[in-house]
Amino acid sequence: MVMSLKDEQFDQSVVDGRARSVAHLFVDRVAKSPDDKAFGHPVGEEWHWLTWSQVDERARRIAAGLVALGIEPEDRVAIASSTRLEWALADLGVMLAAGATTTIYPTTTVEDVLHIVGDSGSKVVFAEDDGQVAKLREGREAGDGILKVVTFDGSGDGDWVITLSDLEALGATYLAEHADVLEQRIDGIQSDHLSTLIYTSGTTGRPKGVRLAHDAWTYEAAAVDSAHLLNPDDLQFLWLPLAHVFGKVLLTLPLQVGFPTAIDGRVDKIIDNLPVVRPTWMGAAPRIFEKVYGRITTMMADEGGVKAKMFDWASGVATEASQVRDDGKKPGGLLGVKHSVADKLVLAKIRDRFGGRVRFFISGSAALNPDVARWFDAMGLPIMEGYGLTETSAASFVNRPYPGANKIGTVGWPLPGTEVKIADDGEILIKGPGVMQGYRGLDDATAEALQDGWFHTGDIGEQLPSGHLKITDRKKDLFKTSNGKYVAPSVIESLFKGICPYASQLVIEGDGRKFVSALVTLDEESILDWAKQHGMADADYRTVVTSDACREMVQGYIDELNGKLNRWEQIKRFIILPRDLTVEEGEMTPSLKIKRKVVTGKYKPELDTLYTD
Repeated sequence: MVMSLKDEQFDQSVVDGRARSVAHLFVDRVAKSPDDKAFGHPVGEEWHWLTWSQVDERARRIAAGLVALGIEPEDRVAIASSTRLEWALADLGVMLAAGATTTIYPTTTVEDVLHIVGDSGSKVVFAEDDGQVAKLREGREAGDGILKVVTFDGSGDGDWVITLSDLEALGATYLAEHADVLEQRIDGIQSDHLSTLIYTSGTTGRPKGVRLAHDAWTYEAAAVDSAHLLNPDDLQFLWLPLAHVFGKVLLTLPLQVGFPTAIDGRVDKIIDNLPVVRPTWMGAAPRIFEKVYGRITTMMADEGGVKAKMFDWASGVATEASQVRDDGKKPGGLLGVKHSVADKLVLAKIRDRFGGRVRFFISGSAALNPDVARWFDAMGLPIMEGYGLTETSAASFVNRPYPGANKIGTVGWPLPGTEVKIADDGEILIKGPGVMQGYRGLDDATAEALQDGWFHTGDIGEQLPSGHLKITDRKKDLFKTSNGKYVAPSVIESLFKGICPYASQLVIEGDGRKFVSALVTLDEESILDWAKQHGMADADYRTVVTSDACREMVQGYIDELNGKLNRWEQIKRFIILPRDLTVEEGEMTPSLKIKRKVVTGKYKPELDTLYTD
């Protein structure tokens, strides 16, 4: 049967009895499983693992080092680094010192880094390497108040910049003289004390500092635990940016549940790492799933012959079986037999590419194309799509890996303890322990976002009778054509990525115009493979994407997309850009969301030419 929200079984006592702070949560975990694996990380070609007691030893030295540097309770300590073991250790050190972590993406511009450090009042900054240190030196010249920079890979200067080893040595000395300092700090942490300050990358304007208390994180971890989604025998592969709220919550879950986590933020190593790490679950943004889907389907199509026919047959059978599972049933009869054959010949081999042990993926941070989600589910790799914002400590909703409970095209049920209602204009409102305390230093913005205890998400959606939430679009992204018809761009953009395996980005335009147009960018790796099959093996990316053959190919996928849209939503004209959109050019946020107004503004002259006749 199809499950609904009222059927879900969860342990309310886990939520009600949650830890007082992240520091308490960590201390409890170390006490429960000191010798179990905690965090793994690559060292050369090998993976090295630390137990919880080993993590505790290093985190305590870091914490004591921060105290020795003058960090007081709720003082901000920033981390400007990619995802790596040291990020996790530094964050835990900040928690044990009763400080508050400010997160900074390593791709953040100098201007925004200095804004975040200055606005947050961060006294110490962990900087990954000399490149990150160089950004901070510009702020030092302006007198931003940073007491010390601690670098993971960079060079210390014996004064303002020290290495992580230097900090740990300082901490060890301090602990020898003040044995109970960390216990005193931890005992003083209250659930409403500031734990994390995350600056929304924002698609417009300056980043805003979102204040998240300890209780927000311990609630998130306890709520997920209470719903029985994960267990201590699981193994997480964590590569998502820890500066992002999604990555941060994935770093908190192991403290609650006790499973080990393999950490490596190198995106180009994900495919290589999966068969080595062999995780049972992993969080990812939709773009990763889109790229994998596009890569495998185009590769099989290029094979041609028997292999392509076998893949298409197996995919069709698997999709039919997936749809049967939507109703909480198992495929039986002839379908069951065909599915067993398809699984042995094709599906199992695809699962092996991911290590062969994945129970499910979790997708968040942007809309997941339903066709891509269906394909993964058909392969036996179900994706639990979720929804949340920085202001709600990431997960507010998530689908469940139970028969009949994962409803593709929705973001699932609310976490236990989170309330939702839909405003008259369709906006999604959220209330619960995961909601932020407010924006740092922005009382008006806080009052606008938090009204009568409800956080106004800015997203439009509906809650289905089953309790699943369906997102329509961002409220501010909806636009009206000159014919008076509303268009939801992100829905169309996501749909296109499931249709065109070569797509990287699609940006819809048409506000106040007589029809909808689009900017298209293509995935470099995929399109260059396509070029080899179409007589352009030696051509560079720009030459390929601006060729007539490429345009004809994309037009075919646009036509297919238009066949799924209302007449007023259909893309009449489009431009293929000679390069992809990037964070560095200011066209995307560090969490890879399109800055729609920036992009359409930058390419307005080109877009205007589409409407000249």
